[in-house]
Amino acid sequence: MNPKILVIEDEIQICSNIQQILSFSDFQTITANNGLDGLRLAKLEKPDLICCDIMMPDLDGYGVLKALRQDPETDAIPVIC
Repeated sequence: MNPKILVIEDEIQICSNIQQILSFSDFQTITANNGLDGLRLAKLEKPDLICCDIMMPDLDGYGVLKALRQDPETDAIPVIC
């Protein structure tokens, strides 16, 4: 099974571009367009890596990272911001 990457990015075109690039390298890619959806998907999908934007409305990348690290289900998932 290919590694699963969660991309959390509020800019739709940037998110689409990242997803396309990762798919060319045979990564399974899941996307979320805001931090709250990203947290939900991280718990549900258990990705191998999370690529997260910092500047997002509602819950920014720092908030996402803090919430991920406080949850035993997601605290070990590597994150690139």
